[in-house]
Amino acid sequence: MSRPICPKCHYPLKACLCESIESMRVSTELIVLQDPSEVGHAKNSVRLLELVIEDTQVYVGESPDDFTQLRQRLEQSVKPVYLVYPSEQSQDVESVSFDEDVILLFLDGTWRKAYKLLQLNPWLQGFPALHLDIESASNYKIRKASRIDSLSTLEAAAMMVKAIEPHQEVSPLLNALNAMVNQRISSMPDSVKKRYE
Repeated sequence: MSRPICPKCHYPLKACLCESIESMRVSTELIVLQDPSEVGHAKNSVRLLELVIEDTQVYVGESPDDFTQLRQRLEQSVKPVYLVYPSEQSQDVESVSFDEDVILLFLDGTWRKAYKLLQLNPWLQGFPALHLDIESASNYKIRKASRIDSLSTLEAAAMMVKAIEPHQEVSPLLNALNAMVNQRISSMPDSVKKRYE
């Protein structure tokens, strides 16, 4: 028998986060290419991102065919499009001047799955890439990461929006993530909880 789900936030009722969700609007257009394995993941931060910024667009898939509709949309867009992905060619977002509203593409998955998405979709490499200068470790401590500079997709979106729109308040995003992290940790047995303190 499946657990009762909150109809609004779509988390289990016992883990409902509705009280921690504060909607916000941004000028930057956020588009997430999500690995299929992330969709049903209980710790998926993209679900929170969509709740806080309702205009967030999520495309689930792996191959170019899965993203045909998105590619057509991007080809018709008059806004500059950037891929958020650190590489030797990517630019620090702080060093780029944004004179107009932009579209940001995020790859949602583990580092390995995000890299696989990039390799399976060479069309993504046609867009200029941006990265963040990470000074502190992620607060997304309920999921394991192989790199100290790993961020959840929500954190990356918050930091990117703040860099592009300096006057935009992004605390609703971070507050929602903190609420989920704290809720998950509080529901753990004491022996497991110690690992996250």
